[in-house]
Formats: sequence, C-alpha cells, structure tokens
Amino acid sequence: MATSIQANLIQKNRKYASSFEHGDLALPPTKKYAVVTCMDARIHPPSAFGISLGDAHIIRNAGGSARDALRSLVISQQLLGTTEVLLIKHTGCGMLTFSNADAHGVVEKQLGKEAEKELEGLDFLPFGDLDEAVREEVGWLRGSKAIPDNVAVSGWVYEVETGKHQLIQKMAALHNDGIIANQISSESERLDFAGVDVGEGLARI
Repeated sequence: MATSIQANLIQKNRKYASSFEHGDLALPPTKKYAVVTCMDARIHPPSAFGISLGDAHIIRNAGGSARDALRSLVISQQLLGTTEVLLIKHTGCGMLTFSNADAHGVVEKQLGKEAEKELEGLDFLPFGDLDEAVREEVGWLRGSKAIPDNVAVSGWVYEVETGKHQLIQKMAALHNDGIIANQISSESERLDFAGVDVGEGLARI
C-alpha cells in the first residue's frame, strides 16, 4: 500500500504529465551553468534563482557544499559542457548549528556503535560563519585542479527570510595574468540581486 507521500507523487505526476511539453529538451543544460545549493526544504531553486527547465544543473546537498558536489561538477563540466558555477548557501542553515563531534555523537546515540563505526572519519562539513564559508569554498573550487581554468565561479547567500540573494564573492576564469577576483567581505558591501536571473546577470557584473 502506498504511503501518503507516494500517493501524492502519483497524483501530482499524473497531472503534470498530462500537459508536459518539454520532452525534446537536450541533455546538456542550455545556459551551460551549474548551481550548488543546500537541500533545505525552504529553497525552491527554479523560482528563487530564475532557472527554467533545461537551463542548468542544480546540485543539492546538506549545506550547499562544494566539496560534496565535486563529483557532480566534474560530470557537469567534462561530460555536459557547463562553464560556470554558482555556489549558493543560505541564512538559517542547519550546518551552522553543530560540529562534527555533535553529528557523530547523534549517530552513535540514535543508530548505535556499528552505524557510527561505518561513518568513522566522515566529515559532515559543518561551518560556523556563513559568509566566510562561501568565500572559502569559492576559493577551494577556484584552486581545484578538477575545475578548469575557464570556469567562472561565484558565491552567494540566499536569505530564507526575504527570498533575496546576495553576492559574496566572484572569481572570474583564470587568465594569463592570474585570477581576476572580486571579494565583497563586509555586510555593507554586499550586493543585493533580488529578482535577477543570476545565471545571466553575472555577465553584467
């Protein structure tokens, strides 16, 4: 017997499929970019980030972690031709509220020692400062040998309270004279791009 969640999927999909007209979309994203963002249920990337079906890859994980997303980013770029990454973390993220030790302790308490042993050494990738985490991960992506020099990388914060997103750091592709980087480090210098299609808007910054 289907759960209520499964029944909802069946019902809503039947309605969706009855008027579906996008079966001819190409496999590679048409706007050639990927978004890395959090799995938080309060974020709806298509609406919040101006993404239409077929535009971009949307890679989601706990905390919007670039390190966690690397496998998908390599596939996105090397097999499907994307040339830009938008890293978008958000306010009120659960990853701000615990440490690795906390997470491992919860696993052991709730799932037992065998489960904790299976996860021994796992980094849950929590962070203590939102803006700094964005800057650090943008820098990590730009410094990764697995991310080509011609890939533009930018870091953003999405405000779950307002629906707005703000640019924290932009790093252009590498050129002969090195990295072209623009950092917005203080609260007063943050740029508010609410309502902008960030996939296209970065070209104008």
